[in-house]
Amino acid sequence: MPPSVVATPLRKTVQTMASNTLRLVLATGTGILIARTLQPESRGIYAVITTAALIAMTIGQLSLDRSQIALWPDASRRHFLMGNGLLLGLILGVVSASVTFIATALFVPLPAPYLLVIAMLPVPFGIAWTNLQGILLLQSRTRLVNGAGVLTGLVQFLPILVFTVTDSLTVTVVIVCWAISTVAPFLLFLYVLRHSALCGDAALARRQLALSGRYHIGRVALYLHMTADVLLLNALASPSEVGLYTVAVSILSLTQVPTEAVRQVCLPGQTVENDRDAGNTTVRALRFNLMFSAIVIIALIVTSPVLVPLVYGSVYAGSVAPLLALAIGSLALAPLRVVEQYLIRLARPMTMTTIAIAALIVNLALNAVLIPHWGAVGAGLASSASYTAMVAVEITWFIRVSKIRAREMLPQISDLRSVLSGITRMRRVAAGASAKLHDHGEGGRLSV
Repeated sequence: MPPSVVATPLRKTVQTMASNTLRLVLATGTGILIARTLQPESRGIYAVITTAALIAMTIGQLSLDRSQIALWPDASRRHFLMGNGLLLGLILGVVSASVTFIATALFVPLPAPYLLVIAMLPVPFGIAWTNLQGILLLQSRTRLVNGAGVLTGLVQFLPILVFTVTDSLTVTVVIVCWAISTVAPFLLFLYVLRHSALCGDAALARRQLALSGRYHIGRVALYLHMTADVLLLNALASPSEVGLYTVAVSILSLTQVPTEAVRQVCLPGQTVENDRDAGNTTVRALRFNLMFSAIVIIALIVTSPVLVPLVYGSVYAGSVAPLLALAIGSLALAPLRVVEQYLIRLARPMTMTTIAIAALIVNLALNAVLIPHWGAVGAGLASSASYTAMVAVEITWFIRVSKIRAREMLPQISDLRSVLSGITRMRRVAAGASAKLHDHGEGGRLSV
């Protein structure tokens, strides 16, 4: 592939990776400040309340982004998809927040119920932004999406830093900052589109809800697939094993930086009308995703025996073994969202849902067998096996329908050369722009 063809998507990928990394750094800093300032009980209240709000957002979003992908190839619908994303997000958010609030208030004892009210208020705006973010990615407006992600991190981190320095950070302040940071990207979007008219379409909305509702079952199954091992580990082993395992999971989450960047950049190319072009875009994205993820995972495997005890403390040296057990699963997950974005265009939601439910059952069964014997390492092995099986099934499906040869999905030396050439081209362009700016500045001074 010529460098000129690679440079633009590579530049977007690098920019997205940079913004995702910055957002991860801000989130980590926020977590450290909260953990060091609040007492464990207050930290637990904050975790329970924000988890309830996140559950409300997950349920209320109803996988509307998948219906957007499926319907995007029809250009006549695109304007209405954005309007529906805004309106449905707000309506479903109000319903989901109300139901979740009642359920949480009834079954989860909280010392200060008003904090739950504060956390539920931004839920409709968070869901609406999630829907609109999907549209923006389909429009290749990655810069706006990246900026919104960084804005979210800054709006939460900076006030918490100030309150920490002034020794006035409380659980109420933390939840208010979280709520404001959830609304911030939605307000940014409204500001950017302040002169645009957003119109919804009721018939299209009904079709979206019918389609996305069938996808949502699979998404909930996938969510449980990604989180059930922590719950089972707590029940079948001990909280200390959970602590070791979650540190390994958080470290391996670094692999999401390149995979999420590639997923976002390739999305518009996967929703074109021509199936062959969409398949070619997907296979290129899969190769780059696997290459970038493999580099990150190998680096983590090599350095983790030294860095984990150094950064987290010697008590977390036991996290290294679960990390190694989970590494294969993390690599297997790298192509998951990319290939699913292509499979959504096939409009077979129940097939995808069946795959997700089957993978969840395999995960639960393996965890039930392996955790009692090997604890956190068993959970890592179980997750690696179930993740790999699920991705293998979906990639096999992709190969069959796209008629792409399997070996075309494996990273090649030419891909690495294309990336290096693209980086060289980006550096030359940046150097040229800098030189022109410098010359312009010199000319300005001479004219004075």
